[in-house]
Amino acid sequence: MLATRGGEVRICSRSARGREAAKSFIEENLAAIAQRLGGSPGHIVVCDSIEAAVENVGLTIEAVPEQLALKREIFRTLDLLAPTDAVLGSNSSSYPTSQIVEAVTRPERVLNMHFYMPPLQSAVELMSCGATKPELIAALMDILPQFGLEPYHVQRESVGFIFNRIWAAIKRESLTVVADGIATPDDVDRIFQSVLRAGEAPFRLMDKVGLDVVLDIEEHYAATKGHSSEGARALLRRFVEEGRLGQKTGRGFYEDYS
Repeated sequence: MLATRGGEVRICSRSARGREAAKSFIEENLAAIAQRLGGSPGHIVVCDSIEAAVENVGLTIEAVPEQLALKREIFRTLDLLAPTDAVLGSNSSSYPTSQIVEAVTRPERVLNMHFYMPPLQSAVELMSCGATKPELIAALMDILPQFGLEPYHVQRESVGFIFNRIWAAIKRESLTVVADGIATPDDVDRIFQSVLRAGEAPFRLMDKVGLDVVLDIEEHYAATKGHSSEGARALLRRFVEEGRLGQKTGRGFYEDYS
């Protein structure tokens, strides 16, 4: 989405396979998305080092796994290497940046920027670390729609933000229904779609996100909110231990992924 206005976007990953997969996906879809939004395709650059990725940038977005120590390490590095006026955003879906901000020297430029798998879902949630300049959030609320994104301002710090707090309850109860032997994942998904006329369904969506990521999030919710079902987390742990992580491994709750 950020490459639909002709600019340069850099992707940095320790995994060469991940870098190339991301670049291929974007290049396959970028022209059509840019045309739909009335923009022009930008330039995608893949980098194997943070130093190369952040040189002269205005915005960085961290999207590493939901592991707090790793996120703090990344932000400590970004704080040292990125330009002093660059915005430091986190795509974390469960960790407020207030838990990460101790790793930086200028917290006023740090905030959560949580995306929902663009371009299919264009929502992005903006949440202050507690020290974020209000002008920064206001500017992003104005600028992001120019890139086809739909920003929402989370008014106060919240673990899970807006949608994910609602989604967490649906996800947790869906897992518990299956863990208790009441229904299969397929039955849960079909009745969910039948009643709500929804395009997405809980277990398909978890497979798409990755069950290891879903488990990390549920463990964090359990530690911070204390309302996660042990049965739900035990079910996720079993699938993760078996290497059934969803679409990315070809098997998850479903096994029909090519």
